[in-house]
Amino acid sequence: MTTAEQLNSVLDKTERLIQLCNALQEENDLLKLENQSFTAALDASKNKTKELDEKLRVLKLAKSFSETNEKSLDIKQKINEFVREIDKCIVLLKK
Repeated sequence: MTTAEQLNSVLDKTERLIQLCNALQEENDLLKLENQSFTAALDASKNKTKELDEKLRVLKLAKSFSETNEKSLDIKQKINEFVREIDKCIVLLKK
């Protein structure tokens, strides 16, 4: 193989390496964009999860208040019934 042929071979291989490098650079750029997209989607999902967790916490708190209020109403009704019974007994005792 002559020096000119060797030089042409080196130039051809160098050209292929440059093309491969350019193709890999394009793929790398696309992967970076895809990664940014996934990162943004993940951040959005995390924010949505935080919002839903907060709503769940508020709902649980509201439910516990609701149950407490229902229990309070039941207790008030029982007390009112006892007061009425006591009033009836007092009326009967006064006779």
